[in-house]
Formats: sequence, structure tokens, C-alpha cells
Amino acid sequence: MPKSLKMYGLDYCSTVQKARAALEEAGWEIEFRDVKQDTPSKDEWSKLLVAFGEKLVNRASLTWRGMSDEEREAQPEDMLSAKPPLMKRPAIEAEGAHYLGWTKNVKRALGVET
Repeated sequence: MPKSLKMYGLDYCSTVQKARAALEEAGWEIEFRDVKQDTPSKDEWSKLLVAFGEKLVNRASLTWRGMSDEEREAQPEDMLSAKPPLMKRPAIEAEGAHYLGWTKNVKRALGVET
């Protein structure tokens, strides 16, 4: 039985594309959600924020840099609902654990060769 995981990200994001390809190659079955095409509700964002914390908001992104001070003061759920590309990517839920980004540690934890 293949291992399965949920992944949140943007279909056009090169990091997400690399992660998906590597995970599929490693035998993972991926339930992917493009947060721009299928934007999570505020409640869903809240659940992701419980899992990932404030790191879910990518403050190093071009989206963040283009935001006004007023927009940056909003609650994370509101920021992410208004601008889904602001999410750090990919966000992965696998076997009860949560992983954010596509780092060596994430790859190692999911059994992907680095």
C-alpha cells in the first residue's frame, strides 16, 4: 500500500514541482491542493497555522514585500486568505507529522534522497 500525504502549495512554484516529483519517485501518493486555485477557508488556514505556526506566512516572499504596512498587520488567516501565494511552500501533512518547505531535513524525514 503506497504511503500518502497532503501537500499544499502553488502548481507553478518550482519548489513545489521539485518536491512533488521527488516524493512521487520515492513512492508517495500525493493529494495536492493548489491554494491559489482552491483557496482554503479561514478555518482551514487556522488549522494549518496551528500545525505550522507563524512560519506558514513567508515574510521573505515577493508577495510580502509588495504588501502595505496595514496589510502586514492583519491576522495570518486574513493575510493568507487574501493572498494565498504568501504561504511558505510546500506545506506537507504526512503520517501525522507536518513539514514546511523543501529542506534537507524534510527530504530525509520523508525518505527522499538528497
